[in-house]
Amino acid sequence: MKQFSSRFSMGVHILTLIAVMPGDCTGDIIAGSVNTNPVVIRRIMAQLKKAGLISVRPGVGGATLLKDPASISLLEVYDAVEVIDEGPLFNFHQNPSPRCPVGRTIEASLTAELAEAQAAMEQRLSSVSIAKILGQVC
Repeated sequence: MKQFSSRFSMGVHILTLIAVMPGDCTGDIIAGSVNTNPVVIRRIMAQLKKAGLISVRPGVGGATLLKDPASISLLEVYDAVEVIDEGPLFNFHQNPSPRCPVGRTIEASLTAELAEAQAAMEQRLSSVSIAKILGQVC
């Protein structure tokens, strides 16, 4: 099965850790918890900041949540850190043969199924908050 990048799970990890240690979470502390390079953490934190989910103090460091953990959905995290084009999650291959009965109809046949799969994923992610994750890890 194909996977999304690990940015999503790292984003959730970062927000959950900041909720546990508000103001005390520096990029280095977070990088140690995630066990990855601080540069990767800084990039993801920049995306979370741009999305209005965290505030980062320059200089001394330290990050805080800008919203209550209960009001941050996993869909917001996904939208903030996954680098995907706007539009449908699933794309279709270009130029199937119109002379083939499958090539001529495959996109129309799959469109509703894939839209439903995307809607189910988005609905599930929107129903889970950082507070729920926080309650499971602490």
